[in-house]
Amino acid sequence: MAVEILTKIAKNGAYSNLALNQVLKKDQMSRVDANLLTIIVYGVLQNLLLLEFWLEPFVKGKKMDDWVKQLLLMSLYQLKFLDKVPNHAVLNEAIKIAKSKGHDGTRKFVTGVLHAILRKGVHDAASIEDENERLSIVYSVPVWIVEELKKQVGYDKTVAILNSLNKAPKQAIRVNESKASIEDVKTELTREGFKVENSQVAAGSLIVEKGHVSSTRLFEEGKIMLQDESAGLVVEAMNLNGDEQVLDACAAPGGKTMQIADYLRTGTVTALDIHKHKVKLIKENARKCGFEEKVNSIQLDARKLNEHFEPESFNQILVDAPCSGIGLMRRKPEVRYEKSLQDSLNLHRVQVGILDKVANYIEINGYLTYSTCTILETENTSVIKEFLEMHHEFEQVEVKTRLNLPNTKKSLTIYPDDYESDGFFITRLRRVR
Repeated sequence: MAVEILTKIAKNGAYSNLALNQVLKKDQMSRVDANLLTIIVYGVLQNLLLLEFWLEPFVKGKKMDDWVKQLLLMSLYQLKFLDKVPNHAVLNEAIKIAKSKGHDGTRKFVTGVLHAILRKGVHDAASIEDENERLSIVYSVPVWIVEELKKQVGYDKTVAILNSLNKAPKQAIRVNESKASIEDVKTELTREGFKVENSQVAAGSLIVEKGHVSSTRLFEEGKIMLQDESAGLVVEAMNLNGDEQVLDACAAPGGKTMQIADYLRTGTVTALDIHKHKVKLIKENARKCGFEEKVNSIQLDARKLNEHFEPESFNQILVDAPCSGIGLMRRKPEVRYEKSLQDSLNLHRVQVGILDKVANYIEINGYLTYSTCTILETENTSVIKEFLEMHHEFEQVEVKTRLNLPNTKKSLTIYPDDYESDGFFITRLRRVR
């Protein structure tokens, strides 16, 4: 199963969490097996560049099927990182898979490579002279991300960020407080055998361990939603009073839309997405949470607001912009290998374009909130700087959260090592004229 999932991710760009969940739902395996499968898949993705560095001397650029490469990488991962799986078990399983999926030549090749690795050992990545390349290989993060982070935050902070990425992501939920109190949710989850504690990041969030909350009655009834703590801060920072007309300009799958609806009493939130199936998803979420009256979902590109709305139609607008997702490297380890600096620069243009088009639809004294799940300044502070140079009718205001998280430059940047949550950026702008 691990070979198949890793091959699908490598060949088709599948998301690790979705590919894994698909298999776990379909195949009723024991918790021990499910845990091992998860550890192998995430372990290979989190350490991919290091594993490839170790493997290369033994295969010397030899052409091989994708699944054979994934089989060797996951076997190498188990040999080097998993102390509870004995070496002979790793070899036996690998040889068995090579035999069943390939031919006798494949079996011999896999056997030869793994025996050579055990006999000779692997190269020490710490001996790589170039600092950026060494960090890239040791932490399995592409060189361009290492370079960008060092430019932004310096060597020590970069190493702290990279070092934090292989820690297991926490299971965080947000409580829909218009449907259930935080204390009642804590009590019910604890009664069901979960370990629950309050988030130190977002006031409406809880950290849950010992089980999957997506199978609980609370989740089915829309009283809780799966949402990282950092993501939960975005709407919290909007400081809604409950009667606003709000636009969620890039809304799917609707987590932040539901949070806005949760905070509204007489107001409504208009949720936009350019994809029909994603708008359907927002509607389903609104139905599940009981927010149909508060949520208006429309299939529309945020850059074409003029087709539906008059200027100054909204008290607040949220642009949770399409971004590179580099802040999600812990939760979606494959994202780091799929993106380039050019992608980030291209997204910068899209992000500025969206802000430019929505600006005129905020009333005077209304607020524009901009957020991303990336930690790259290209898509964060640089976007805001360019927007403010184009729109003198806006001023930046300080981002305030309910738990008073510190921010140094009015906007709030959360790095993955700060609270072991997702990396996020949030900024707020007020229209003054």
